[in-house]
Amino acid sequence: MSTMLWCLLYLFTSLIYKWILSWGGAKYIQGWKSSFFLNMESGDWNEEQIKAMVLLIWIGSTILFVVGLIYPELRF
Repeated sequence: MSTMLWCLLYLFTSLIYKWILSWGGAKYIQGWKSSFFLNMESGDWNEEQIKAMVLLIWIGSTILFVVGLIYPELRF
């Protein structure tokens, strides 16, 4: 995967995470729709639980992004 595509993919996912955390996305996806964004059984979660999980996922994806920039062979 090229570096440009790697950066664009991270930018796209970061915008989704920002929408969920800051721009009212957590309230919108609350319920059964959250399973599509979080890929787990999160239908019973409230808005704050969704925000907490997205924050942890964003931190993890940022770490993976930096590792992928340093070691391009680890990009997946």
